[in-house]
Formats: sequence, structure tokens, C-alpha cells
Amino acid sequence: MIKTFYFPLFLFVFIHLSCRQEMKSAAPNIIYILADDLGYGDLGTFNKKGKIKTPHLDQMALDGMIFTDAHTSSSVCTPTRYGILTGRYNWRSPLKKHVLNGTSQALIPAKRTTVASFLKSNGYHTAFIGKWHLGWDWALKDSTFQNTPIKDKEIFEKIDFTKKITNSPNDLGFDYAYGHCGSLDMPPYVYVENEKITAPVENITQRKGDYHWWRNGPTADDFDHERVSPHLFDKAEAYIAEINEKGKPFFLYLPLPSPHTPILPTDKWKGKSDLNPYADFVMQIDHRVGRLNRLMDKLGISDNTIVIFTSDNGCSPEAKFEVLEAKGHNPSGIFRGHKADIFEGGHRVPFIVKWPRKIQAGLVSKKTICTTDLIATCADILGKKLAENEGEDSFSMLPVFAKTTENNYQRSFTIHHSINGSFAIRKGAHKLIFCPGSGGWSFPRPSKKDIQGLPKFQLYNLEEDPEEKNNLYSQYPKIENELITLFKAAIKNGRTTPGAAQKNYNTHFSIKKWEPLAIFDANHKAH
Repeated sequence: MIKTFYFPLFLFVFIHLSCRQEMKSAAPNIIYILADDLGYGDLGTFNKKGKIKTPHLDQMALDGMIFTDAHTSSSVCTPTRYGILTGRYNWRSPLKKHVLNGTSQALIPAKRTTVASFLKSNGYHTAFIGKWHLGWDWALKDSTFQNTPIKDKEIFEKIDFTKKITNSPNDLGFDYAYGHCGSLDMPPYVYVENEKITAPVENITQRKGDYHWWRNGPTADDFDHERVSPHLFDKAEAYIAEINEKGKPFFLYLPLPSPHTPILPTDKWKGKSDLNPYADFVMQIDHRVGRLNRLMDKLGISDNTIVIFTSDNGCSPEAKFEVLEAKGHNPSGIFRGHKADIFEGGHRVPFIVKWPRKIQAGLVSKKTICTTDLIATCADILGKKLAENEGEDSFSMLPVFAKTTENNYQRSFTIHHSINGSFAIRKGAHKLIFCPGSGGWSFPRPSKKDIQGLPKFQLYNLEEDPEEKNNLYSQYPKIENELITLFKAAIKNGRTTPGAAQKNYNTHFSIKKWEPLAIFDANHKAH
């Protein structure tokens, strides 16, 4: 009788413990939320003097951890997105400077491993919902158009909206893909779902750019500029709820088109910040991220879901810095510059990670990380190794998710890149900039007038001088030589991670013809 009683009890306990063990070892869901043109100083957690109220993101930071020294691989959007998905610096691709437009061809070849294709091959359901801005190939009405750039005014003449796009997000590992081609100021303004335009072609009409400025172009009747950000959050919430029912781990890449121009907070949020429309827009994003986190709580999946929130570069001057600063708010915080620049304000971004099962709440890391680090982190979480030609500039952040292992993080230096193709390299406290000015949009701009008389390079000690005010170039030749040597090796090896040398995309970029290397040597010896 005793045996009869205890055996079912033992069986129950065994099954219960087995289920708990299985849950502990289950692969986590991964959600990557990428804001567009959000500054380091725009969130309260990162800027105690900031005036924009961001309670939901601040709470997410308290529930998880923040990185105070996180960087995008570029100070503008297309190249950063390339780095996030491939784990590779953008300048190894054909894109050496600037960004793509709404009709650009695909930048990432289908044969290259992305975070999505890697996770898909390891049992994940993968989804992209948002702003793509990495190019895809529109179907054309005439094959003779194939290799000629499409100008905005020619879109209607050349693109066949009745046919599928090719070289799409679906070809790069995304099971589900929904979004628009580029920024909300880049036509055509249509949604594409799994390679098909969602609106009937007869409902796509030529429209003029409206208030807050965007370019003229074809616009579908289901594409309302002001509703795009809320709509994408709605789609993301629906996806999470639906995929959760299937019991399969998922990866959701959610690149937002906001608070990039056109700055369009909805009526509910207009005036809420008491600062300006840009600040209203940031508050709207904060609210929706909070709502998304509450959804996961409701579904019971928060504990084993990694949620990452960051930005693709620094804040744009279109946010009206002068208006915000007059009211006590600086979108770049204490840092110099803004979007497009090689200075810290161009590429140092807020970075929050929440994963209750593994990350102790309230952690703050000062480790220097880069947005290229996602794919190596995913591989490490799953106990997988990347191939030699995968994630060449990606280092796992997993060790940093716990204080006891953070010193195992392997990134020793980071390379930065500006809109005009200028470079900088950072190791420890020192940052060496290989141009005389901002390399972007802030003063001194890369024009002869602005940079006349300035030293060729810039060296800053960011621990002592985070505002990059005191150029130390030529004072520390040993440090400069070390950084230049590391930079040249990074280019020649085609990677910054350990492994066999890889090739950069060499059109207009072969090592022999790449002038900056010769200029570095000549200028450095000259001083």
C-alpha cells in the first residue's frame, strides 16, 4: 500500500523536475528593437540631466542591464543594420560610405550568414517587422532598367508593383518579413509582406511629400506615415502572441522607423513632452516598448526572452538640438557630435538587455561593445560555433551578462565609421580618429574651409576627456603606432575575431589602392 502511494508521487516529482530542467535549458526567445536616430542622452537611464520622460525603458533597464559604452558600427543607418545582421563591419561590403535609398539593390548576398539564417538553422522561427533599409530588388517592367539606378521620379515608370521583390529579407533567413524599404522619407511608400506588396497596384498613387518633409513618390492607400510606427508595433505584438502558441523559440528583429524624420508623433502624443515634437516621438516609442514588455509578461514568456533595445546611431540634428538644449536637454548627453559623425555622439548609443532568467536586474556594464556582436552572442547562447566566414567582427556578449564572467569578453578594440567613410579605432581609453574633423555633419565638417589648419588625425583619452575636447595627437606615438597597426591588420585580415583571413569586398577598396593606409603611414611619420 505504501509502495502504491509513493510510486505515483515519485513519478509526479520526477516529471515535474524534468520539465523544470527542460525549461531551464530551453533556447531563449530573442527580440531586437532598433530605434532610428535615438540619441544616447534621450533616455533617462543614460542621461540623468535629460528632460524626456522614458519611464518604460528606464524600468526595462532596472529589470535588466545597461551598457554605458555601446557603439554602432557606423554613425548612419544602412551600414549599422548590415553590421547587426551579419556581425561584420559594413565597410567590408560594397558600401564604403553614405546609405542606401528606397530603390537600392540588396546589399547582403543570400549566401552570407545572418543572425536570422543562423537562428533559423538552429530551430528558431524568425521574423523581421519594420524598416529594412538594406536594399532589395524591385521587380522591373523592363529588363533593360536592371543595372541603372532608379531615380525617385522614375519609380512609377520602372517598378512593377504587381510582382514580388527578390533578394529579400526572406532570402536572408527570415521566415516572416513585413515592412518598408527604407526611411520614411524614401519612396516608394508601400508595405511588403513576404516579398509581395500588400496594396493592390491600383491603390498606389503618386503623392507629394507632406508636412514634416518627405520625398514625393508612390504611396499605397494602406501606408499612413503618421501611423507607421504604431502599426509596426501592432504587427510585432500580433506576431509574438501568435508564435508563442506554437511553442517554438523565436527571433524578432524589430527595426523602427522612428524617431527618424519625418518626426510624426500621433495626436495622442503631440505636446506630451513640453519640449518639441521629437521628444514627443521618443515618449511614444517608450510607451510602446513598455506595452510590448507587458504583453510578454501576460503571455508568461518574459523570463526566458532576451529583449535588446538600442539605436542605429546617434540623434539627428533634425531633432532641433538648439530647441532641446534651450530647455535643458541634450540628445547626445555629454558627448560631442551627433548622427553621421565620427565623434562619440555619432555612434555611442543607449543599449539595454533584459533576460530575467540569466541577467541579474540592475547591472551596469562599462565594457565597450558593438552592435556587430549579436550573432556571436546568439551562437554562444546556443553553444554553437560560427564558421570562419561568419560574424567576422562579432564577439559574444554572453560573458558580460554576469559580473563573474565579464572579463571573459574578448573584444579588445572597436572600429568606428562615419557617413563620409572616415574611420576611428578605439582600444581601452584611447580613440584615434583618422580625419581632422567630424567626418559628418557637425563642425568641423569634412570641407576644406572647416578643417583648414587642423591636425590630420585626432587622439582622445575618453576616460579623462569623454567630450573629445583635447586632441592629444602626436603626443603619444607608442599608442598611435599600436592603434594604426591594429587598424591595418583588421583591414588586411578581413576580420577582427580570431580565425583564417577573409576577403573584403574589394571593388574600389583593394588594399593596394586604399589610400588611407599610405596616408596614415606618411602622416604619422611626418609628425
